[in-house]
Amino acid sequence: MELKKIDFTQAQFVPAPTTAKPSISIVGLGYVGAVSTACLSSLGHEVIGVDLDAQKIASVGRGESPIHEKDLEETLTAGVEAGLITTTDNLVEAVSQTDVTFISVGTPTAADGGCDYSYIKSAARSMGLGLRRKSGFHVFAMRCSIPPGTTMSVMAPIIEKISGMKAGRDFGICFNPEFLREGVAIADFHNPPKTVIGATDLRTADIMKAIYDPVDDNPIVTTIEAAEMVKYVDNVWHATKVCFANEIGRLCKPLEIDSHEVMDIFVQDTKLNLSPYYLRPGFAYGGSCLPKEVRAVTHMAKAAGVDLPMIGNLDRSNQAQIAEAVSMARASGAQKIGVLGLAFKPGTDDLRESPILDVMAALKADGTTVIGHDLAITKETPIHAQLGYVKHGNPGLTKLAEDLPEMLVEDLDALTDEAEVLIVCHANDTYRAAAKASGKPVIDLVRLFDEIEPQSVVVNGIGW
Repeated sequence: MELKKIDFTQAQFVPAPTTAKPSISIVGLGYVGAVSTACLSSLGHEVIGVDLDAQKIASVGRGESPIHEKDLEETLTAGVEAGLITTTDNLVEAVSQTDVTFISVGTPTAADGGCDYSYIKSAARSMGLGLRRKSGFHVFAMRCSIPPGTTMSVMAPIIEKISGMKAGRDFGICFNPEFLREGVAIADFHNPPKTVIGATDLRTADIMKAIYDPVDDNPIVTTIEAAEMVKYVDNVWHATKVCFANEIGRLCKPLEIDSHEVMDIFVQDTKLNLSPYYLRPGFAYGGSCLPKEVRAVTHMAKAAGVDLPMIGNLDRSNQAQIAEAVSMARASGAQKIGVLGLAFKPGTDDLRESPILDVMAALKADGTTVIGHDLAITKETPIHAQLGYVKHGNPGLTKLAEDLPEMLVEDLDALTDEAEVLIVCHANDTYRAAAKASGKPVIDLVRLFDEIEPQSVVVNGIGW
């Protein structure tokens, strides 16, 4: 699926006028829906809660919490007493009487392991009927965890067909993921880690921004597909952290090390460990530390009889990224490929376990002519001095390292002239300019350009 960035500057979309707080209908009074009903009413919005479960409708309508959640019942009670919260089982009427609809219906796992869209489709049909009854601009804000593309390919077409209206013009579609932790959901709503608004148009974005302004005056506005994906990424990352910490605990115990003390020290590093660093999709890891120490920890675990499936498979995942780069190069059909950036990272001449050397070795074995350039490496760079360090890590690179001086082309212009395709491994202005000037197709392993498809060069990104 091709995902394109929405242009929110399009002239046909005008910002919403400043009016009283929009009234809101919320479809689904489960965990997210009940919390949203309470919290949005606490911001002064009139909220209609909608559900098919008579018990939920009755309890929320009385200001009673349908679930155990800190401060939820008190907040619901305050909303009901203020006349801001009502409930119903009639979604059609609720949509026709409000300005914005939040969709928090169930998205259970389907029989094939995917997502069951039946509740979304059912809600969309009723929402389309409700929209058909009104003339004002209405926003539908999806909040369920769903695969990217679902909002616009499943929900939006049903609403358009039944209402006879056009999304982005006659009504707005938004994906607004929630990041509420059970047990502290009310506090999280009022102090969100981030607010993400994926919208079809500027008017929709402005309406949603105004709703959240009391709790977050700097929301992230993006495409609907990116907003859908980030919800999954957040939760998978949290699951990854749990498994990582547990594997560290299993390794520390037989070594008689306090795992909590280790992790307490680990999380104090917010420059590298808990930061955006290392979290940009790109090429495989390499260098003198990461590959060696992943192997060392795996070896320690094996010696201690401890199973570490996540850490033990890091190298497998890393090798898959290297294999992807090789596959991309082979698919280009080029007989002569130029590589820009040979060291494992920019700004160094360290070739130890540089993953691009694996790619070059595989292509060379295919019979492809490979030439390379690096701003910090010349034919005089003492490559052989680094071989002893990696002979037990990547013994297959020894022969390539011996041939590497002959593969180096120190004149960058000469390399780009000779090569049919460029593989770029270092993101810097020199290689950016060379890629543009060459006119050659680029296999981009490092996100050389901010835009996915720069007009000035043909780029094939490894993860974009």
